[in-house]
Amino acid sequence: MTNFEKVKDIILDMGFVISHEDLKEELVVIDDDERGIKNLVIDCEDPILILEQVIIPMTQDSLESYKRLLQINRTLVHGAFVLDEGGTTLLFRDTLQIENLDRNELEGSIDALSLALAEYAGELVSFARS
Repeated sequence: MTNFEKVKDIILDMGFVISHEDLKEELVVIDDDERGIKNLVIDCEDPILILEQVIIPMTQDSLESYKRLLQINRTLVHGAFVLDEGGTTLLFRDTLQIENLDRNELEGSIDALSLALAEYAGELVSFARS
């Protein structure tokens, strides 16, 4: 069984529906509206698994908003809020080792995203307002 197949099996076992799959790139996209999961990309880049979800466009370009994001990151159990290369989009990103990956680890990362979105949604949306 390949790492990609292992990851897909874990995702399906957790009850997620795969909305998109790219076999060549070894990535899947999942959604779970109840948990705030929307187009979460799960990408096998051996030896790591990358989880990444676009959160919002960043229209505020202030030291205070970036400072607050760093403070929020300190409270997250897994992953972090990051900016894309252009600094215009806020993403959630986490990485895990594939070699010993198990369901609890992957589930913990996805739960951390869901919890962070529930807890900080209001603040995150405020970063997108001009």
